[in-house]
Amino acid sequence: MVSEHEAQSAARPSARLPAEPSAAPSDQPPAEPCEQVLVASNRGPVSYTLGTDGSLDAKRGGGGLVSGLSAVKDKLWVCAALSDGDREAVRRGVGEQGVRMLDIDAAVHADAYNGIANSVLWFVHHMLYQTPLEPVFDAEFRRQWASFETYNRAFAVALAEEAGPGAAVLVQDYHLALVPGMLRELRPDLRIGHFSHTPWAPVDYFRLLPDDIAEQLLHGILGADRAAFLTRRWADAFIGCCTEILGGTGRTRVGVHGLGADADFLRRRAHEADVDERMAALREQVGPGRRTIVRVDRTELSKNIVRGLFAYRALLEERPEWRERVVHVAFAYPSRQDLAVYRGYTAEVQRVADEINAVYGTAGWTPVVLHVKDDFARSLAAYRLADVALVNPIRDGMNLVAKEVPVVSDHGCALVLSREAGAYEELGSDAVVVNPYDVSATAVALHEALTMADDERAARTERLAAAAVALPPQQWFLDQLDALRQQA
Repeated sequence: MVSEHEAQSAARPSARLPAEPSAAPSDQPPAEPCEQVLVASNRGPVSYTLGTDGSLDAKRGGGGLVSGLSAVKDKLWVCAALSDGDREAVRRGVGEQGVRMLDIDAAVHADAYNGIANSVLWFVHHMLYQTPLEPVFDAEFRRQWASFETYNRAFAVALAEEAGPGAAVLVQDYHLALVPGMLRELRPDLRIGHFSHTPWAPVDYFRLLPDDIAEQLLHGILGADRAAFLTRRWADAFIGCCTEILGGTGRTRVGVHGLGADADFLRRRAHEADVDERMAALREQVGPGRRTIVRVDRTELSKNIVRGLFAYRALLEERPEWRERVVHVAFAYPSRQDLAVYRGYTAEVQRVADEINAVYGTAGWTPVVLHVKDDFARSLAAYRLADVALVNPIRDGMNLVAKEVPVVSDHGCALVLSREAGAYEELGSDAVVVNPYDVSATAVALHEALTMADDERAARTERLAAAAVALPPQQWFLDQLDALRQQA
């Protein structure tokens, strides 16, 4: 799905760069060879681990962005060095063709990534703050914000160095929201796009940010020729913020590209031998003849895992006929464990699962099968086995799990889906839709999904799968690139 919004104002707001000095190479020729397609993201396609013997081990990443960018063979990917191994690789000149990894000071990166991107911007866009106590924008916040500016400037300088005349630059996500404006000042000849993989906060919530910071973020993205989002709802929220705070979006166009599942890869990978092995193990854990409610998530606060467990507990309490007949297979892979609030949330997921098992479990039945070690093959096995998929985020940019399960499911799967997931825009008509805060209604939805007639479940799964693959990752990226290049 692609749509455009043409802003009415004729003037592009200028990007507000911090006053501190920059190593901007505006008076130097670009490095050779000059690239025509560049991508910038915090995390790149490869990471390095430093061994005790000093060796470097490279590991390829995955996900929708890596898959999507494979559509363009001749490109440069600019990313940050995230680990000691990454930084050592940069220092040794070890790298991969088509990737430039930036050795940004580790303390600066920590401030920018954990202090601002993950602890402020993520919380704003996912509306996660407990507002009686947070946020608190004080001197420490301002110190970390200066690091966020430095981090974004490092990307802008690198892109300016590497881009050929008139090149297309696609900047990814909230971590790099200031880059388009900074890059526009350095290289006004470039075609610049910015893509937001998260929701965008409605204006009243966005204005929790200090006024100058809110303006700086908007001006940063409006340095792009084109700002794109996963759904119309998030795009409209961005336009609303720009209209209310800045008076408009200037000459920046706003587009929508709903990232879909990679059906060919998923279906092939889901039938490899290691997935079959995981399926056999899961079947043994579930037990014969039982139904399964499956969720696969990171222990990210926005994923709403704890309320999902509460809803399952309510199902067992209020409909005792499901006891011994259903198992909640919950994969909750630890995320951002360097932040205390995430460690606490992960511990709460484990506590609630243990409590349900203690109260309702029997010698032959474990109500919740919880796995916390990331295992992609096991996730695919769960997709194939699922009778019901529970996807109930508080707020989510898209949520590819909701799209992947119907594609991989062996015998059809009912989808219980939060109306606050971006995927709701495309899948809502064939899902059992829930308010993610309403535990009682979610328990009712789980019962409805478990009792759905086989023919209805199969028909819904077929329609869900078709919608889920409408814009696969490679086409998703090419559509953005084409729209950016065609923009007058």
